[in-house]
Formats: sequence, structure tokens, C-alpha cells
Amino acid sequence: MKFYQIDSFTDRLFRGNPAGVCLVYDNWPDEALMQSIAAEANLSETVFVLEAGRRLHLRWFTPTVEVDLCGHATLAAAYVLFEYEGYEGVIEFSSKMHELRVTREGELLVLDFPIAEIWRIEADAVPDCFNFKPAQHWRSRDEYLLVFESQAQIEGAVCDLKKAADIELSGFIITAPASSAGLDFVSRYFAPKIGIDEDPVTGSAHTILMPYWRNVFGKDELEAAQLSRRGGRLSCRVEGNRVKIAGRAVTFLAGEILGC
Repeated sequence: MKFYQIDSFTDRLFRGNPAGVCLVYDNWPDEALMQSIAAEANLSETVFVLEAGRRLHLRWFTPTVEVDLCGHATLAAAYVLFEYEGYEGVIEFSSKMHELRVTREGELLVLDFPIAEIWRIEADAVPDCFNFKPAQHWRSRDEYLLVFESQAQIEGAVCDLKKAADIELSGFIITAPASSAGLDFVSRYFAPKIGIDEDPVTGSAHTILMPYWRNVFGKDELEAAQLSRRGGRLSCRVEGNRVKIAGRAVTFLAGEILGC
């Protein structure tokens, strides 16, 4: 298999979120093999891109489990197809649950994802896993969304990873209004339950963040940053029931997986 490691949501190596991209043809490899490759790569996500006839299909794996959606790995997959496989314009992907599109606009790649449904919940419905107390508690189908009062709290947040690995949902998105110039909101993402202690930049989380912050700011276009150690920037906009998430990507390595 051709294998690439791409840094997503950045224009510099060693920043943003690294993803593995495996290109496969005609049929999916054995599921255990795909999980083993993801564990060996040991990145937050490895995406498998199946080209079957005229259709492109995606599956995403963390080092421990298969997941339903991943933004930064989808961005990485599209970047590989544009840069190395001769694709142009708009790429359409199918997955088990979603129809996804990625458009190249100059140096930017724009993800087109379905917007997530979120709803407010009581504080006692959320495990207490952080050193600061959230001001609001929300959730989506798979993640808790915790809203804090300041960017400083997001920067200084410490997650109890042992407790967070034993929650009902996949993980925690924590967020606050930005105090940095040029940004509207900031976030971080923790999901030790699915093998990701802290994800550097989580594109899919912004399908959950955008409906919340759109209502707060009263505008459809927002600038965001994920404040992990590596860090990343995302330009987001809501269009109907879709979220457009734009970012850049760079290649760290390209090669082949042997013996599979």
C-alpha cells in the first residue's frame, strides 16, 4: 500500500495534526490488518482510501478503534489525492455514515461536513474530569462539549485521563471565547477512551463547535484555533445544514507499507 503521513491544518511541518493515509484499491483490506496498521503508525488517526471504480470511500482508525468521522485525516486524504494522484477540483468521499466533499481553493482545502446536532445538559450528567469548572455543559451524539469562560482556562486545562477513559461518550471538547487577535473561539479535544489522550487538531469537533458559537456570535463565519501543543488554525462557516472547514496541509513522508 502507498502510505503518507500528512500534517493537517498547518502550513509548517511538525505543527497541526499528523494523519496516516493509506491508498487501497478494489476491496478493503482485512479489518484487523487496517487496525494493526493504525496501531503501528500510532497517530491519532490513519485513514484508508478505497478507490473502487469511480467511487472513493473512507474508513478512519485510531490506534485502538475504528471511528465514524475524522476531519484532519479526511483533509490529509484529499491533500494526497490532489498532490500525488492527479485529482482536481472537488473530491467526493463516501463513508459508512456520511457523504463528504473536499474542495481545493488555492492553498486551502475546504472540508464540507454535515453539521452536528447538540443539546444542553445538566452539569451532574457529565463526569468531572477537569481542573476548572465549565460554565455550560452540552453534548452531541458522541462527544461532550464543555464551555469555559476564558481562553486562559482552555490553555491551562488538565484532563484526568483515567476518568476520561471511562466515560459514556467518546471524548470531551472544551472551548471558550478567544482572547487572541484574529480568533473567535478556541478549543481542545480529549478522547482517551478511543486511544487519543489529546488530539492536536480535530476537524470533526468543529461540526459540533460551530452550531454553538454561531448562535453566540450571530454570524456564520468564524476563525478558530485548537490549543494543543502542536496547535492548528481553522476557518469555519455554516451553510445550511453543512459546515465548511478550511485549512492547509503539508507532507512529512511518503512511502510504501511492505509485507501486507
